[in-house]
Amino acid sequence: QIQLDELGGGSVQAGGSLRLSCSAYGRTDESSCMGWFRQAPGQQREGVASIDLQGRRNYATSVKGRFTISKDDNRNKLWLQMDTLKPEDTGMYYCVHSPFYPCPDLGKPEDFRDWGKGTQVTVSS
Repeated sequence: QIQLDELGGGSVQAGGSLRLSCSAYGRTDESSCMGWFRQAPGQQREGVASIDLQGRRNYATSVKGRFTISKDDNRNKLWLQMDTLKPEDTGMYYCVHSPFYPCPDLGKPEDFRDWGKGTQVTVSS
């Protein structure tokens, strides 16, 4: 099992930027796939981005071109750079891990085994 701790949430105006970070602890040799999900109040969890062992990335259509996922395996860290933020990006953001390769579909949160506690992102108009 892997423990995930997120940092970097906050409040920003529309058009602004935030950078989320995630530190992974435990059996990080199982880090086949890392990613980010988010959940707005009253809504279902939504896959935002994922990155696999080879660095291949997947993004939700809603964030493509605005968000960038990256990682440093040596430091067991994952980031999500979020630019041109919109009010609809507001939600709790979770760092996730899946032992599966290739990365599961972002539409299947059940295939991501480990979840952080989340960090809040609020974008005001």
